[in-house]
Amino acid sequence: MMEPSEWEGSVGTKWAQEWRRTDRSFAGLTDRLLGYARAEPISSVVDIGCGAGELSLALGRSHPHAELLGIDISQDLIEAAKSRAINSPNVRFEVADAASWRSETFTPDLLLSRHGVMFFPDPAAAFANLRRNAEPSARLIFSCFRSVDDNPWASGLTELLPPGMSQPPQSMVPGPFAFADRDAVEAMLGAAGWEDIEFTAVDFAYIAGTGEDAVADAKSYLLTIGPAARAAAELGPADQAAFVRRLDKFLESHLDGDLVALLAGAWIVTARAPASR
Repeated sequence: MMEPSEWEGSVGTKWAQEWRRTDRSFAGLTDRLLGYARAEPISSVVDIGCGAGELSLALGRSHPHAELLGIDISQDLIEAAKSRAINSPNVRFEVADAASWRSETFTPDLLLSRHGVMFFPDPAAAFANLRRNAEPSARLIFSCFRSVDDNPWASGLTELLPPGMSQPPQSMVPGPFAFADRDAVEAMLGAAGWEDIEFTAVDFAYIAGTGEDAVADAKSYLLTIGPAARAAAELGPADQAAFVRRLDKFLESHLDGDLVALLAGAWIVTARAPASR
């Protein structure tokens, strides 16, 4: 389980430092999400758990007359996003918790998130708050990982750890796979007042490393952020060294030219706020 305070502290700091490689790793999924977002007119958007702001900035470029607000609980990630937005006058970022966020002057007709919603301690309450602060019939679009079995990048890394180091993720417990269970997510969103809930399974290439030494690039990235980094940091020196050797071989087996790509599986979830409040 990941606590929100971790994103406000060291985890958020590391992700802010790694936004370029994070954006690269999710590039295939990002394109799909933006396609969903652009399928209907938009005028005001909230990017939930916006991280370093890639979705907000992309929509800001393609919709110069729309207003976009990215929110995240990490000050470091918001600062990284702001530094990228100096030539995007219709995009702004602020430190805020989506579970309690509200604005008297900004009512979104689109609520969007790339993997930024699986860490709410009380997901139903958070999504109910977002629905209350949205326009009637506003769209909700977000991505989240499917099961570990649908994500060979995660299951493959887990198999490299010493026995007993990893526990199966629990549905609705904050973490990368909290929203893997489609039925649980649908029930939660329905309880939060969202309608027309739909799920699309998307497989994409998780780009872990590129360049002349793509394996070294992938290794340094995976040992900096994500579940492998978290687990490796808990190992003693000998076990950690053995894990890194196994990680090298695993990444080499996924090397294709100057690219290390691992298979990942996500849900793209869509829903609508009721037509009247």
